[in-house]
Amino acid sequence: MKNCIVIGIAGGSGSGKTTLARELHQRMGEENSCVLLQDSYYLDQSDKFDHDGGSINFDHPDALEFELLAKQVQELKKGNAVNIPVYEFSSHKRLEVNYPQAPKKVIIVEGILIFHHDYCCQLFDQMIFVDTPETVRFQRRLKRDVEERGRTEQGVHDQFFKQVKPMHDTFVEQTKMKAHHLISGEQSYDPIIEEIINYCKI
Repeated sequence: MKNCIVIGIAGGSGSGKTTLARELHQRMGEENSCVLLQDSYYLDQSDKFDHDGGSINFDHPDALEFELLAKQVQELKKGNAVNIPVYEFSSHKRLEVNYPQAPKKVIIVEGILIFHHDYCCQLFDQMIFVDTPETVRFQRRLKRDVEERGRTEQGVHDQFFKQVKPMHDTFVEQTKMKAHHLISGEQSYDPIIEEIINYCKI
């Protein structure tokens, strides 16, 4: 697709990157942009899931199919529609159905580990890292996982400090050095949204 622009938004779990991606998409409009979520590309490990976290490390890069993510971004850039996987967090299954996505002028890709692999970074025209303190990220994740994903508070706590935090420190935190923009997840996103909209000429 001629002049297609890919925006990568990364940051720790609970940093606010999904909110930024959603607000950017809304401001640009459905006709101009689409959002690809890293979470859609989790590998199916439902046979190992213990229903409250801990048995599977979902925050390690090996838990995700980044090759498929990169391939689908490339196809969208060529002007081809793709079928995005549908991942169900309550069961940790990749469902048989897919979500059809048509190419758009701007592709927004969001996820904690999307800057980890260089072959993914090469796809991004602009890379934004949302930097948020650990205490804030934990409280946000606790609220989301209990309310939206059927988890217990204890299960979320244990998973965060046994897996999420170590994986963040090992794989996520260092990737902010690759970003073109380092922003706070506790302040208004309006300045970065305006900058990206101007960059994309929307």
